[in-house]
Amino acid sequence: MTNREIAAVFDHVADLLEFKGANPFRVRAYRNGARKVGDYPEPLAVVSEDPNRQLTDIDGIGKDLAEKIEHLLTFSRLPMLEELQAEIPAGVMALLRVPGLGPKKAAALHKELQIDSLDRLQAACEAGEVQKLKGFGKKTEETILKGIELAAKADERTRWADADAIVADLKSHLAGVPGVRQLEAAGSYRRGKETVGDLDFLVDADEAAPIMDRLGEYPGVAETIVRGDTKMSVRLDTGMQVDLRVVPARSFGAALQYFTGSKEHNVEVRGRAKARGLRVNEWGVFRVDKDKAENGEDGGPLAGEYVAGESEADVYAALDLPCFPPELREARQEFRWAEQGELPRLIELADLRGDLHMHTTATDGKATLDEMIAAARQRGYEYIAITDHSQRVSMARGLDPERLRRQWAEIDRVNKQLDDLVVLKGIECDILERGGMDLPDDVLAEADWVVASVHYGQQQSREQITDRILGALEHPCVNVIAHPTGRLINRREAYAVDVEAMIAAAAEHGKLLEINANPMRLDLDDVHAAAAQRRGVPIVINSDAHSTAGLDVLRYGVLQARRAGLTAADVANTRPWAEFKELLGR
Repeated sequence: MTNREIAAVFDHVADLLEFKGANPFRVRAYRNGARKVGDYPEPLAVVSEDPNRQLTDIDGIGKDLAEKIEHLLTFSRLPMLEELQAEIPAGVMALLRVPGLGPKKAAALHKELQIDSLDRLQAACEAGEVQKLKGFGKKTEETILKGIELAAKADERTRWADADAIVADLKSHLAGVPGVRQLEAAGSYRRGKETVGDLDFLVDADEAAPIMDRLGEYPGVAETIVRGDTKMSVRLDTGMQVDLRVVPARSFGAALQYFTGSKEHNVEVRGRAKARGLRVNEWGVFRVDKDKAENGEDGGPLAGEYVAGESEADVYAALDLPCFPPELREARQEFRWAEQGELPRLIELADLRGDLHMHTTATDGKATLDEMIAAARQRGYEYIAITDHSQRVSMARGLDPERLRRQWAEIDRVNKQLDDLVVLKGIECDILERGGMDLPDDVLAEADWVVASVHYGQQQSREQITDRILGALEHPCVNVIAHPTGRLINRREAYAVDVEAMIAAAAEHGKLLEINANPMRLDLDDVHAAAAQRRGVPIVINSDAHSTAGLDVLRYGVLQARRAGLTAADVANTRPWAEFKELLGR
């Protein structure tokens, strides 16, 4: 199991314990354990296998948690979690995905109103029963109603980063099966969509039975839904369905193109094929008899002269099309680009030269200034910005002017000792609920890099939030708006903001907008990032890291940028330091 998966198990245990009203210290131990495991920069499996190291050497991991980690690493399951799940109806835990409903409130709903599903929760809210409970009220009831739809969606789709971990584990499990020549994941996962429904795997092999047998042995399989001659579907214990299809070598490229999608992209592909007297399906590209086609004599999926299908490039070439990067296959602009003769060279992770949003132990980060700098140097960055929270974020011990200036003085000292990295004196400065910035102008004027963000007042009207952000964009010291819509995927909808007005203001004032690479945020989304690019607004892809391991999430932000069709030229932190310095006016 990966660190992320172990952390998820501990978080789930903590939720169930809190739901049962367990000792708060015990709940906190599992919460802290999940955080420590999730932030740990090295796979725990490596630590466990090293005879000279102990899991208990890790800060925050005691004997009990260490034993449970060892069990998870060995068996990929935790009896304690299974026992807790058996005691609590599965539907009750779906309530926790409703924004604002924690384990305690979910337990109260279950105990007082016997609510054990989202449907029953919705009915109780609509009947006005929830607001009558102690600790809830009418406003809470209204908030719950708004969040139920989001919770239902969260039950159906998985964040891309979590799906990616499953795909990697499955590929590792399936690797080495005799006779398998190619193995690829397709579908919305391959297109890099921020959430994924089912997983589709395609296999090029002569015999299907060995690879299907191996899939059935995967530890995470809860049930086999169906198994045929060339297709097998299983459901994982996470609830996700995995479909595996075995195809011959001459059809592998066609199947990969077909099952990657999107549906809209494939409709366009089929239409262009038909205009050329061709048929495209998962078996290949075939030349059809025009007279038979006009008479409605289809002849089946393999009818006609086989033209192509062994590779995706062959399929597209048969239609005089370039091989589109999977991230672009949404029938948005890709065919227009193809007609113009050239697809954009999409940004790659290696193009990034710096990271301009990260936190340290000065506020709510888990690593010191020196540790974050060392981690950035290890990754070969040319520049970074330290952007701890401003004073309004009191829960994160936000910095007031005095503490901020002390941090900046330390950064000045460090910069004098570095010859391979520039550390910018930054701040993530809150945009106040009443408008205006959280720190005085004279303080912000001393900063190298000011990130403006909304953390409070997210329930304000569209006009209020938009005015606050537009005011920040007009501020001469502000460089960029962070996580511009405030959404948390599957957890919290974006706040009401006029994104088009924000993009226009950024263009007018020469400011930047962020793609926050945290896999729970990916904010801006791909559509808004593309809109910013069309207006000439530079994007910065930032990690918003709160630990050294958190720096590695940049790849998720790059994937989002690729879906937006962005090139390296569209992203400001791909520039070498000398060029980026000019952007800052330094």
